[in-house]
Amino acid sequence: MSEFSKLEAKLGIKFKDPDLCKEAFTHKSFAAEHDLKYDNQRLELLGDAVVQIILTEELFKRYPSLQEGALTKIRSALVNQDSLARFARDLGLGDNLRLGRGEKEMNGNDRASTLCDLFEALTGAIYLDQGLKTARKFFLDTLDRLVPDPAAVLNDLNPKGSLQEFTQHLGKGVPQYKVLSVSGPDHKPVYEVEVSLHGIAPETASATNRKQAEGLAAGKLLARLKQELNEKEEGKTE
Repeated sequence: MSEFSKLEAKLGIKFKDPDLCKEAFTHKSFAAEHDLKYDNQRLELLGDAVVQIILTEELFKRYPSLQEGALTKIRSALVNQDSLARFARDLGLGDNLRLGRGEKEMNGNDRASTLCDLFEALTGAIYLDQGLKTARKFFLDTLDRLVPDPAAVLNDLNPKGSLQEFTQHLGKGVPQYKVLSVSGPDHKPVYEVEVSLHGIAPETASATNRKQAEGLAAGKLLARLKQELNEKEEGKTE
């Protein structure tokens, strides 16, 4: 029984060439430690291109009224590191990743950059083993489950940019970010960040890196400001 049998059953994909699946899940640290002549970086390169063409075609068909600029922004939001890492986490891909000892100790199987590469490598392996049709189904099934309306992800995946556009449109200025504290062990710090605007109560959020914490805080403030604006508008119509 293959070490990836459970994963194949979960994905509904049976690899014709099991070595392709093994390669997709082989991190360079594992390859170096075991003197292997392969890792998943070549498949990651291929998978990146496969994901791009599948998603571009899907967005082109799904949103016939959107122009190139909008489609490009949606695609960029969906193929960035955090998005593809989210796809990988949803599928539990990190559980099968073959890592070197050091990477295991550093929880490398949950690192966004590593999971992003893994998702692309697996997509590349599926493409080589099963063809574009199966690779498309694999990717779109994941996309539809996690992001049923891709056009709506821009605010969620770029909350800092969305908040700034919103506040400038309202004449509220540019949001300011400040790190309030950094706690936890050196290998896994927790950043607490505050986002503020003049005359508006700030919001705070915590995450394992500053960028993510800033994004979470921005999303919270954006949601609150939009809710307050909606309530104000509804009050005018009553």
